[in-house]
Amino acid sequence: MDNPLPRKRTATPGSIAFYAVLGIRLGGLQIPDLIAQMEAWILAHDYGHCITFANVHVVMEAQRDDHFRAILKSQDVLNVPDGKPLVWLGRSQGFPLKRRVYGPDLMNDFCTVTADKGYRHFLYGAAPGVPERLAAVMKDRFPGINIVGTYSPPFRPLSAAEDEDVVEMINAARPDVLWIGLGCPKQEKWAFEHRSRLDVPVLAAVGQAFNLHAGVTPQAPRWMREHGWEWLFRFASEPRRLWKRYLVYNSQFITYILLERAGLKRFGM
Repeated sequence: MDNPLPRKRTATPGSIAFYAVLGIRLGGLQIPDLIAQMEAWILAHDYGHCITFANVHVVMEAQRDDHFRAILKSQDVLNVPDGKPLVWLGRSQGFPLKRRVYGPDLMNDFCTVTADKGYRHFLYGAAPGVPERLAAVMKDRFPGINIVGTYSPPFRPLSAAEDEDVVEMINAARPDVLWIGLGCPKQEKWAFEHRSRLDVPVLAAVGQAFNLHAGVTPQAPRWMREHGWEWLFRFASEPRRLWKRYLVYNSQFITYILLERAGLKRFGM
């Protein structure tokens, strides 16, 4: 799609209802609601909206990293409940959440619904070769989809000149959706710090969706994903990398929830 309108940016719509988990504001949305919101931003040429897919890891990173917590609380960031425990906590607060807003599912469903609408997609992240492999998968799976660019950044920090080149490359491609797969919290920080320099309506930090859809990483069976057991599948696949995330962070998360419920610790939204 062409982008002839002047740049404009608005805060997250007040029509979205929110609830809090350990002080992190979450939109009480489901995937169809989020797709509709993404399309509204695209059609209005309303730039700089970051979507984060919050799970226990994201929420706990925010407890130890003040800068990350401030990002998640920004009006330019829409956090949605990706982790099953966050869905359960939303239900306990009266939100009729039937399913999690799982990043890989959102990516798949958005492309399914909009493949024939001409939206422009840019794939930023993952290891060298993965974005290109993902682009090939998407073109095969969604005939007519418009992939306008792919880029796998180096693992090291970019220089100021390199960073400016990346911004110019993305803006020149004029994407409507920038899919970002850098891992938490790097991808959320990158999206937030670049949102005002990128002429892109939607910056979606979908993380492992790149590797899963490209076939690089195995995905847990749907029954595990839908019933809160995906963490066990991932832990069994990569125990050395993920032991702290699941054993330490999950234990801390449960402890904090119990302390909050008992009124012994408060987390401001």
